[in-house]
Amino acid sequence: MGSPLSLDVGERTLSVTHPDKVVFPDTGVTKLDLIEYYLAVADGALRGVSGRPMILKRFIKGITEEAVFQKRAPEKRPDWIDVAELKYASGTSAKEAVLRDAAGLAWAVNLGCVDLNPHPVLADDLEHPDELRVDLDPMPGVGWQQIVDVALVAREVLEDHGLTAWPKTSTICASTSIRCPVSGGSRSSTWRWWPGRYWRTTV
Repeated sequence: MGSPLSLDVGERTLSVTHPDKVVFPDTGVTKLDLIEYYLAVADGALRGVSGRPMILKRFIKGITEEAVFQKRAPEKRPDWIDVAELKYASGTSAKEAVLRDAAGLAWAVNLGCVDLNPHPVLADDLEHPDELRVDLDPMPGVGWQQIVDVALVAREVLEDHGLTAWPKTSTICASTSIRCPVSGGSRSSTWRWWPGRYWRTTV
């Protein structure tokens, strides 16, 4: 899979392990290819993840195998990878990775991340979400057009409540999520009721 590669990203230097490892067997895309892609689209990718704690969804054995969801940032990480401690209803907590630049994107991909899964809160203000999300994860037998139809209805409902929605698609799990910027002044509990109300309106 090749020897580790030293990669300079801005003022950061990153060691890329197994750069020749094939991530997408059908196309032959390697880990290094994927890192270079993320660096090419870094400005856009960072608009969605920068400054947000994120779960690391690691395809350690490649895209054809189940991913490992890792909440806690690795103990051994560059000193320029920040963390934010999230507390859960179960009473547990986890210090999750916070990416802030293109080097952070490359670091995450090097760990096996293919898609990025940030939380709808900023690391600097964990109690006040600034984004509302509705996930449309299709069951077996649900076609793409059905997902589109539901998404369009969802957009209308959200617009009725003064919210501007935009879609985020995933080619990894064939799912779509609907995202809306919201006021950062409301606590997490304020928005927790919204998805249930949304579904009662659309179903």
